[in-house]
Amino acid sequence: MTRADALRADGFLGGRLTITQPVAGYRAGADAVMLAAACPAKSGENVLELGCGAGVALLCLGARVDDLQLTGLELQPGYADLARQNAKTNGLPATIIEGDLTHMPAALRSHSFDHVIANPPYFASGTIAPDAGRGTARHEDVPLSLWIECGLRRLQPGGWLTLIHRAERLAEILANLGARAGEITILPVSARTGREAGRVIVLARKGARTPPRLLFPFIMHEKPSHLTDGEDLSAEAHAVLRQGVALNLRDR
Repeated sequence: MTRADALRADGFLGGRLTITQPVAGYRAGADAVMLAAACPAKSGENVLELGCGAGVALLCLGARVDDLQLTGLELQPGYADLARQNAKTNGLPATIIEGDLTHMPAALRSHSFDHVIANPPYFASGTIAPDAGRGTARHEDVPLSLWIECGLRRLQPGGWLTLIHRAERLAEILANLGARAGEITILPVSARTGREAGRVIVLARKGARTPPRLLFPFIMHEKPSHLTDGEDLSAEAHAVLRQGVALNLRDR
């Protein structure tokens, strides 16, 4: 993405946030909002997002929880600039650092965080999008194992890692968390009742040993199929996506 690319303003959380994103490039949507809703951050804590893009998840979290110290790491300069702009536009102080998580910038190596959140690229194979920004955001150049490793390294003991990814990658996520994290909570996310989960949200605590929990699926849409124009969000999905309600995975 370059500064010359066309941009558009998208509303999030029922219009509480206005986020500028590229028209043709990668645009964050419901997955980023769900990621923010699943993070159990509390006022006064600090949060790092790996691969923050234009800042959607980070800023949705900041809009829900007051007095957070927000930091984003973003590889692509154009998206890092957008994240800074979006933070300023929405009045949410955030530090956006341009850099590669596999060569962690010095500004982050010296810090640990209460929370790390990430929405790693979903596709390990297949056709890469012609738009460079979209291709980088969606296709896995850095292995998922390194996203998890970097996230755990940046957490202080007892800190929380929150991930959203494709359901088929769950076994890999759990294997890479290994013995370094526990209190793992897994929330399958299904488009409609009776359908297989397409996404999973995984919450894990660094250094904990409690056995994992597999929750009842979160259903995104109310009806069994999409029959008419317009959204048909379930009541819970509407509360999360439009009203900024937390998912509270630990209490489900």
